[in-house]
Amino acid sequence: MLGFPFLRRRHERTGFVLYGAAVAAARLPVLYEALGVPDTLDGRFDLVGVHVALLIRRLRALPATGVARRAGPALAQAVFDAMFSDMDTTLREFGLDLGVGKRVRAMWEAFHGRALAYDGPLEAGDAAALAEALGRNVWRGAAPAGAAERLAAWVMAQDAALQRAAPVALLAGRAAFLGGEDWRGMQADATEAGGAARGGGAGAAVAAR
Repeated sequence: MLGFPFLRRRHERTGFVLYGAAVAAARLPVLYEALGVPDTLDGRFDLVGVHVALLIRRLRALPATGVARRAGPALAQAVFDAMFSDMDTTLREFGLDLGVGKRVRAMWEAFHGRALAYDGPLEAGDAAALAEALGRNVWRGAAPAGAAERLAAWVMAQDAALQRAAPVALLAGRAAFLGGEDWRGMQADATEAGGAARGGGAGAAVAAR
């Protein structure tokens, strides 16, 4: 995927640590319980892929000078390698040794396509387009009402958190993924904003009379 083989070997351990952080973020129970993401091999792969794509997106954007010089692309490759090493192991643990190479290749292609589909809306700040892409991929076009939009808001918040992360922290294997408390805070804020909007609408209606 990327060059710099010496740097890739040097960053291999950090890549696995960062990948582990992405997996932990993707395994938050609330994402499955509140949004109805299928708690299956495919559903987990999709959410892990979303969070790894966000991480790789951030690592590729690290400055090409100073402490991060050339390290960002190499570390992004290390994260990618860690993900697909894990996928290979997982498939074998599920007893799918036969044709595992083809399966991993198909997963690589699916990940690449999804990462591209998410990157454009994230770069443009287009929540609707991101929700459409997530709905198509995570739920195969059959997302529960409002779930894709809520996941899109969460993904954009995760992306913003990673963009704020200091390069030195990322190079040390510390990823700034949001957690369960952040999710609950976002939902509370959304509920409060919805209540305020409804109250404002009612007030306007009374004033109009």
